[in-house]
Amino acid sequence: MYTALRLQRKLKRELRQGTVRITVVDPEPYMTYQPFLPEAAAGSISPRHVVVPLRRVLPQCQVVIGEVTAIDHGERTATIRTLAAEEAGTADALVAYDELILAPGSISRTLPVPGLADHGIGFKTVEEAIGLRNHVLEQLDIASSTRDPAVRDAALTFVFVGGGYAGVEALAELEDMAGYALRYYHNVTPDDMKWILVEATGKILPEVGPDMGRYAVRELRARNIDVRLDTRLDSCEDRVAVLSDGSRFPTRTLVWTAGVKPHPILAATGLPLNGHGRLACTAALQVDGVPHAWAAGDAAAVPDLTAEAPATPDAPPALCAPNAQHAVRQSKVLAENVAAAVRGGPIVDYAHKYAGSVASLGLHKGVAHVYGRKLKGYPAWFMHRAYHLSRVPTFNRKAKVLAEWTLAGLFKREIVSLGSLENPRAEFALAADTGRHNEAS
Repeated sequence: MYTALRLQRKLKRELRQGTVRITVVDPEPYMTYQPFLPEAAAGSISPRHVVVPLRRVLPQCQVVIGEVTAIDHGERTATIRTLAAEEAGTADALVAYDELILAPGSISRTLPVPGLADHGIGFKTVEEAIGLRNHVLEQLDIASSTRDPAVRDAALTFVFVGGGYAGVEALAELEDMAGYALRYYHNVTPDDMKWILVEATGKILPEVGPDMGRYAVRELRARNIDVRLDTRLDSCEDRVAVLSDGSRFPTRTLVWTAGVKPHPILAATGLPLNGHGRLACTAALQVDGVPHAWAAGDAAAVPDLTAEAPATPDAPPALCAPNAQHAVRQSKVLAENVAAAVRGGPIVDYAHKYAGSVASLGLHKGVAHVYGRKLKGYPAWFMHRAYHLSRVPTFNRKAKVLAEWTLAGLFKREIVSLGSLENPRAEFALAADTGRHNEAS
C-alpha cells in the first residue's frame, strides 16, 4: 500500500494521460497497521482505525480484491482468484503486467503441535485481535457464572506462545484490560487469573536488546505473569496446554505468536528464493537476476548495506530484518525505483541503519532501545505511541487515533464483549427455526 501510495504521486502525470495503470491486488480491501493490533485488542483503539481502506487512499489505482494464485513472469501474467469468480464458479482472471511488485508480507508459522490447529488463536489480523478481545471477556463471564472449579480454572488460564513483539504486547495489553474489567465482576479477582508466556529461547523481545529484555521479564513477572523461558509447547489436545518442562495447564485460551514465515505465493512465482523462502533481492529491491520484478517487506531478502562486513569472505551478507521499520522505508525507495524504470531514469540502493525498537507492556509501561539509548516505563511507552502514530498512514488516521487516545485518558475503558459479531446470523436463524424473538428468551 505504501508503494502504491507513493507511485500514484510520482506518476501523477502518466496516470492522468492514461499511459500508466497501477493495479493493486489484495485479499482484503484494507491494509492493517499491525503494530496497533495489541491496542485494538485491549480496546484502546477502535478496529476501524487500525486498518486503512485501499480504495480511499489509492483513488488513482485499480484495486482488485482477490488472491494471486500463480505468476508467469516469462509471459508477464498473474492469475487472480477474485470474489466474483468464487461466487460464480468461473475461471480465475488473467492479468497482464509490465512491472511486478511483490509485497505479500508473511503469515503465521505454525508447528505440528497436537491440538494446535483445533484450539490455537493467531494474532496477525484485526479480526483475530478483536476476536481475542471478545474471547477473553467471554472467559471472565464464564468464570463468573460457573460453580465448577475446573471450568472456572480453565476459563481464567491464558497461555501465549512466543516471546516476540506480538506475543509480549498482546499478552501485556490483554492482561491490563482484563485486570481493569474485573472491578465489575463481584466474584473474580486478579489473583484468580493465570497468564502464562511460553518462549522456546532464553529471552524475550530480542529486538530491544538483552538488558531491556531482562527488564521486560522482571516487569511481567512482577504483575504475576508466569514467564517460562527455554520452554516449548508440546501439546494442547483436549484444551490442556502441555509444556516441555512437564507443566500442564487446562485452558480455553491458547494464543500462538511463535514467529512468521513468507507468504506461500512466493513459492508459486518461480522467482529465485533464498534458504528461508524469501525472494532473493538486490539492494535496489529488484529480484536478483530477474528484470521487471521487484519486492519489499517481509517477502524480500534485501542486503543490509549498513551492516558490518561478514567475518569471513564465505559468510553470507547481512540482510534487512523483516520488520515494519524496514518495510515502510523500503516502499519509498521501491516506488522511486519503479517510477525511474518507467521513465528511464537511474535507480538507487536501499540503505537504512537500524534505529532500534520500542515495545509496549500495557498502559503506561514499555521498553525501548533506540539509537543506543535504553528507556523503560512511561518514557518508553510514550515513545512507542509517538513513533507508531508518526508511521500510521494518512493524516486522517493519525488524527482519529490521537483523538481516541485522548478520550481514553479522560473516560473509563469499554469492557463489553461483542462475540456475536463473529456469527451475526445466529439470532435470526434461531428466530426463523423456533418462531421465538430474542425478547421472549
